[in-house]
Amino acid sequence: MARVYVSGIIDAPIEKVWACARDFNGHGEWHPLIAESVVEDGYPSDKVGCVRNFNLTNGGNLREKLLSFSDLDRSFTYNILVSPMPIQNYVATFHCLPVTEGNKTFVEWYAHFDVSEEHEAQIRHQVGRDTFAAGIVALEAALKKR
Repeated sequence: MARVYVSGIIDAPIEKVWACARDFNGHGEWHPLIAESVVEDGYPSDKVGCVRNFNLTNGGNLREKLLSFSDLDRSFTYNILVSPMPIQNYVATFHCLPVTEGNKTFVEWYAHFDVSEEHEAQIRHQVGRDTFAAGIVALEAALKKR
């Protein structure tokens, strides 16, 4: 089983960061890889069990299901149902914590999944750098524009 962990500091208070990031379907507004995204069947994006169906800027399509959601813990966990990547059993968590000195936010985004040895390095980079790390940077940039 492969594991990917990425963390970063966003120079904004946690209330502002979580207000934007908590929308499970809102990643299309700030993540550079997302072309468009919808929650299937009209469910709210914070309802456990909802499925977001989204297209990537490179043309790929993913479906992800919200497994847990907590405003108290400022985190959500989801799994991939459909992906163009050669992975299985993918589960990821996005989590925000306050940095009390400087009123900033610590963000961690991590996942574990099964992938063949031949694809592991590529997928770890794709998930870790292209998705998680780029997403944290893009989230901060989007917050600065608000």
